[in-house]
Order: sequence, then structure tokens, then C-alpha cells
Amino acid sequence: MAFVDEFPTEARVTRLCMGVAFNALLIGGFFGLVQALHRTGYFRGFVSSTDYYTVLTAHGVLLALVFTIFFLCGLFTWAVTRSLDRPVVDSRLTFGWFGLMFTGTALAGIAIFGGFFGGYGLDISADVLFTFYPPMKAHPIFYIGLALFIVGTWLAGADWFRSYFAWRSEHDGERIPLQAFMVLATMVMWYLATLGVAIEVVVFLIPWSLGLIQTVDPLLMRTLFWYFGHPVVYFWLLPAYLVWYTILPKLSGGRLFSDPLARVVFILFILLSTPGGFHHQYMDPGIAEGFKFIAMTNTLFILLPSLLTAFTVVASMEHGARQNGGTGRIGWLKSLPWDNPAFTGIALAGLMFAAGGFSGMINAGMNINYLIHNTLWVPGHFHLTVGTAAALTFMAVSYWLYPQVSGKRLRLYGVAQIQPYVWFIGMVLMSNAMHRAGLLGVPRRTAEPEYPGVEYVGGVGGIGEMRLQIVIGGILLFIAVAMFLAVMGATWLGHRGGRPLRVNGSIPEPLSSVDGSPRVLDNLRLWLIIAALLVALSYSVPLWALISDGILAPGSPPIPVWSLPPIFG
Repeated sequence: MAFVDEFPTEARVTRLCMGVAFNALLIGGFFGLVQALHRTGYFRGFVSSTDYYTVLTAHGVLLALVFTIFFLCGLFTWAVTRSLDRPVVDSRLTFGWFGLMFTGTALAGIAIFGGFFGGYGLDISADVLFTFYPPMKAHPIFYIGLALFIVGTWLAGADWFRSYFAWRSEHDGERIPLQAFMVLATMVMWYLATLGVAIEVVVFLIPWSLGLIQTVDPLLMRTLFWYFGHPVVYFWLLPAYLVWYTILPKLSGGRLFSDPLARVVFILFILLSTPGGFHHQYMDPGIAEGFKFIAMTNTLFILLPSLLTAFTVVASMEHGARQNGGTGRIGWLKSLPWDNPAFTGIALAGLMFAAGGFSGMINAGMNINYLIHNTLWVPGHFHLTVGTAAALTFMAVSYWLYPQVSGKRLRLYGVAQIQPYVWFIGMVLMSNAMHRAGLLGVPRRTAEPEYPGVEYVGGVGGIGEMRLQIVIGGILLFIAVAMFLAVMGATWLGHRGGRPLRVNGSIPEPLSSVDGSPRVLDNLRLWLIIAALLVALSYSVPLWALISDGILAPGSPPIPVWSLPPIFG
């Protein structure tokens, strides 16, 4: 029986989450094109340099929070239901967390888009960028929306844990199915990581924005944000890992190489994700260098699960290719299903993530980080990670998953086959130029590409050629978004029936099963305790110092977002 027929409620929630995610992708993707054209000076007719910060905030929030997290909620609902082979315990909770997340998104969106109407007397704005920490201040409904959104994700996790506990009561002594284990491990990490942003928003920023408290300590707020801001990267990536470990091997025609190794990787993310947040604050005063060094060490350690993933996923793909007749040391690559858009997009996303890992090592090192801090290198890096490793994986797996949760055949298949390649080429151009421009010192998060009074070299190999690459890349990326949404829209509008779906949603058993591995791998409570201890070692002393200083220090009043005079006439 098809998933949509066996679990209609869960399929509906998955479709709703995907629908919100795809609408966020459309708006955020368009704003990304506006940024590429505006900042390079090729076309500045969409927005002024002042409104650019509204566009920048909307782009970051819609793509880095709304698109990614709504999609993962749909994916996780499907994965838990499929792997445990049981419906949710109470659908009221399921629709409750969806409604809460949607309400929070709507409130934050009203605040962000209110920035476009500031000249018309509307006193609602949130031009605070994706990072949203003080001294810049947003309207209170922005922070209230964020709080509701985070609580919604907590309730979603509770929904999935309730399904697991119900399954456990009927399967005492059995190992947790792999997909369910991945979802639960991700949520364990998320519950620990979101404590910082919850305290920042609820205890400080909402009262501050309402005028109940006059000042806050910007360094303490930055620290609480980056306590959450680094592991949120893995909250985006771990759903992609779920796809790479459990769906990509099937699409390759084979099986996962090792179930125990996959569990080890997710446990390592629980342990190492949160303690590395200080590596975003290498340039911040008031934090002891020793704790920045600890963060650097933890960040470099987190390369280990990424390397293990590269080995396991590639081995799984090779197994599938050789099952289909592939031969030779690299000749087996030709036997992979490169005409399947789901496989192609996921495989290219993983390849791009490998490049993002190399640039991430630069971000992690204290001394080298000083060279690229607050330059265009940084968005070049995270467009490889969240912008491709996660985003392209989510788009590609939708070609395989949406027919299962809708009962409809995928439409415009030829467009779908081309779309991953268009995205990949566009991101290669844009990210390459961003990295190189960052090495020249081109700043990020500004409406203008240059600091006042600074002129960068032109010509081939100079800033002019890099701007052209960014524009071409940005246009290709938006075309890829339009192609993807055209496929999904046509599929959504299509009717059920007619030719069969030809989509098999089953997941084959791994080559190396979990049966022979230690049961301690499934003890999520133990790994949470160890992770909490590592966080305490990394954060307790500097946080106590910041809190002590913050209570006594005058702090900062709210400061409106900056605006720079236009460089281009």
C-alpha cells in the first residue's frame, strides 16, 4: 500500500510542510537574485541601498530558517512514520506544531516586510539580518514570531518522540530503526542547542524591544546566539545526511554500507555541534583566548563525522553502481543513474559539501579566520553548505518523496533532469567568486561591495570578473529554483490515477546491519548527558563572566540598521 493511503494524516502534514518550504524558497530565491544584481551594480532598480537590508534579512530568514526547517519537519514526519511503521500518537499535536510554526513565520514575516513600508509611516521593521543580535533592534512581533517558531519545533520533536515511545512499548529490546534514530538524535542536539537562542529572545530581546528594559549586553547576546547559531548549521545538514545515508544508496541501486557507522556519525554531531560556537567570535573581545581555542578544537573534531560520511556514502554508491555492472576504479561512476534527477541532485549536493568542508576548515582556524572574517568568503562558504548540501538535497529528494506523499506522478520530468545541473553550475560560479573576493577583502552584509574610499583591482582575475561570475551564478540559481518549482507545481496540480507512480518507497537493509553493534549507540540519554557536560566545559566560565559583567555594565540601547551612501551613481 502506498504511504499516502496507509498514513493519510502524516502524508498531509508532510505535504503542508513542503508547501510552506517551497513558497519560502520562491521568495527567498528571488531576493537572492536581487542581492546578486544590486551588490554587483549590474541592476539596482529593484530596491534602494537602504531597503537592501530588508531584502538581506528576508533572504536569510526565509531560506536558512523557514525553507530548511519546514522541509525537515515534513521529511522527519515521513521518516519516523515510515521507519516505525505506525501513525503519530495524536494528530492534534501534529497539526498544533505546524500551526504554531506557521504563525511564528507569519509574524516574523510581517515584521520583516514592514521594512519596505517605513517611508509610508508604518512603524514595523526587522532589518536585523539573519543573525538578529543587538544592538540592532527589530519590532517585537519579529522576536515573538521567532519564539513561537522555535517552540513549534520543540513540539514537533515531542511528536516524534511520542511515536517512538509508543513503538518502544510494543517492541521492547529491539534496536531503533535507523531513520527514526537519525530523527531523534537530531532533535536531542536541537533541544540542547536552542536553549541559548530561547533565553536570548524570551528573556532579553522581547522585553528590550517592548521597552521593558532599556539596554542589553551585545556581547552576551552574540554569545547566546552563536551557542545556537553554530549547531543550527547541523540542524540543516542532518536531514540531508538522513537522505544521503538511507535514500541515496537505494537510488544508486545498492544498499547502505554500514548502519553502525551512520549511528556513530549522528552521535558525534550530538556531542560536538554545540561546544564549537565560539569559533564565530574569534574577533570578539571579552572572551578568553583559551575558550576560543577549545571551540577551534571542537570544530576541527567535527570534521571526523563528515569524513566518515564521505567514506560511507561513496562506498554505498559504489556498491550500487557495481550491482548495475559498473567496473574499474572510477569507471563504476558511469553506471550510476545520472538521468534520475533525485539521484543527480543528491550526489551533486554531496560533492559540493566536500568543497564546503575545505573552506570550513579556514573558518575554524583562529589565525586564518582573521583573514576572511566578515568578508564575502563567509557567505561563499555557507552557500556551499546550507545553500547546496542542504538545499539541493531537499529539492532533489522531493522528486522522489513528493509522489509518495501525494499519490501523484512527477510531472515535467525532463525539466527535473536538467535542474540539478543548472543549480550546480550556478553555485560553482557564484561561490567560487565569493571565496576569491573574500580573500581580496570584499565585505559581506553591506549594500555596497566596497568600503568607502577603497577601490579593488579590475580586469580578469580582479573584482570586475568576480562580480560577473556572481551575477551569472545568481541568475542560474534563480532559474534552477524556477525550474524546480515548475516541476513541483505541475505535480501538485496533477491528478491521481493514470499511469502508476513507479516510486518504491522501501529502504533496503544495510550491508552491515546494526545487530552486531553495541547497544550503547542507541542510548540517546547517555549521549545527551555527555554533550551537556562538554557544553558546560566550553561555556560555563565565559558565560558566567559575561553575565556578571552584563548585569553591572550599562549595555547598549537599540541602534537602527546602518545605511551607506551609494557608491554607484
